Amino acid sequence: MGRRAGLSPVSKAVAAGLVLVGLFVTLACARLLSGQPTPSFSIERGEAAPAAESATDEASAQGEKDAAEEAPSNGPPVVVVHVDGMVANPGVYQLQGESLRMNDAVEAAGGLADGADTSRVNLAEPLSDGQKVHVPAIGEEDAGTGGTSPSLGTMPSTETSAASSDGIVNINTATAAELTTLPGVGEATAAEIVHDREANGAFTSIEDLMRVSGIGEKKFAKLKDKIRV
Repeated sequence: MGRRAGLSPVSKAVAAGLVLVGLFVTLACARLLSGQPTPSFSIERGEAAPAAESATDEASAQGEKDAAEEAPSNGPPVVVVHVDGMVANPGVYQLQGESLRMNDAVEAAGGLADGADTSRVNLAEPLSDGQKVHVPAIGEEDAGTGGTSPSLGTMPSTETSAASSDGIVNINTATAAELTTLPGVGEATAAEIVHDREANGAFTSIEDLMRVSGIGEKKFAKLKDKIRV
């Protein structure tokens, strides 16, 4: 008896594969012919815009802050004054304000102390930067300041001038301006005399004047007949 011819296992596998490929192609063609769109995918990034806006806001705020810090100050002017004499707390004070007066400096130093000679104090006088404010005591002699800035206690005195009628100058009471009337004494030397007198006390004799820087024996010889203590 003869055998019936049949497909081998390999042939069966190939045939099955061809059938599957055919089905896949058929389905693909059917989808294209029906006009169905091909699925698409997109990724939304909703957080990107808020982050950018936040960065912009921060940059704007920082710019406004920097501009405010760099803007020039338009506040009231500031003056620094030295207050001494008959006040509660002598010292150097920084004051800020419009139209500052002597009274403001005195108040900054704690006010007038007991024994202040208010008859020689002009509390309404305007202040200037770098000014020395001196409040004299009752009975205090006007020693002068040797400077050009006005100060309390350097107002014109109604008492007798340090220079007598014969032209002799009292070196213990003369102001810097009066000292410059002496031969060979300029503004710098007059200021040195006043400074020495304030730092070391009154001169006990006219010879004490030679302790002042700039006054030697030769200059003293020209002055001795023009001065007294």
